[in-house]
Amino acid sequence: MIIDFHTHIFPDNIAHRAVYNLEFTGRVVAYTDGTLEELRLSMKEAGVTHSVVLPIVTKPSQFRHINEFAHSITHEEPDEEGLSIISFGGIHPASTNYKEELHIIKQMGLKGIKLHPTYQNTYIDDIGYERIIDYATQLGLLVSIHCGRDLGFPKQVNATPRRLRRMIQDVFPGGSAENLILAHLGGHDMENESEHLLVGGDYYMDLAYILRLALPSQILRMCRKHGIDKILFATDSPWSGQKEDMEYIRKIGFTEEELEKILYKNGARLLGLPCQG
Repeated sequence: MIIDFHTHIFPDNIAHRAVYNLEFTGRVVAYTDGTLEELRLSMKEAGVTHSVVLPIVTKPSQFRHINEFAHSITHEEPDEEGLSIISFGGIHPASTNYKEELHIIKQMGLKGIKLHPTYQNTYIDDIGYERIIDYATQLGLLVSIHCGRDLGFPKQVNATPRRLRRMIQDVFPGGSAENLILAHLGGHDMENESEHLLVGGDYYMDLAYILRLALPSQILRMCRKHGIDKILFATDSPWSGQKEDMEYIRKIGFTEEELEKILYKNGARLLGLPCQG
């Protein structure tokens, strides 16, 4: 069993337009068309059994329909084709009812939330984010955060490793942030700063998008310094290919025991799934 802890899809009626616009602004080519159907086809081709979908609320008014969509596609138990989709919820830092909205997400049975400081145009150490992260973790929700640069906004970095470290110190003064997931190894296109400031903390990091871009030696070093038990396989599909990333991660030097943890066991523990891979 293999868990991809970081994917994105859109409702069918907007998926093609959304992916086209993101391809244009980010100057990238998507590996799928952004629909649930093509994510499932990608999973089957790659041998991925579980995909975690991370929706992004770009304005507070989107809260209801984004989370209703997230709930509608979620099925933790693998279906007849052996595939499971587990969607997180979304919330905006400008929400005036963040506690109520987090309770709604929890009541829906969604396991976590996604925060994207660049698309939400807010610094990660802003008080709005800190309150949301604090209360979400009190409720037992996981919190996945986009870290570092985003291809669509290369000059706007709202979650640098330095700001992330400040937020973590503010929200988790005791040092334990085990419900926190820092995407892109703590900083897409900012690996050196992340290695210096974030690696080794008591939180998870995922490998989304960064896996085939950073030097293999740095990927291995950062993962082992951080602790293999806190590393999650992730692709950022449709912006990276699940099959391609699966093939690549097996070639760069991880041991079979390390791969077993990264590809399934760590994610299963976080999601409350059976840990037998």
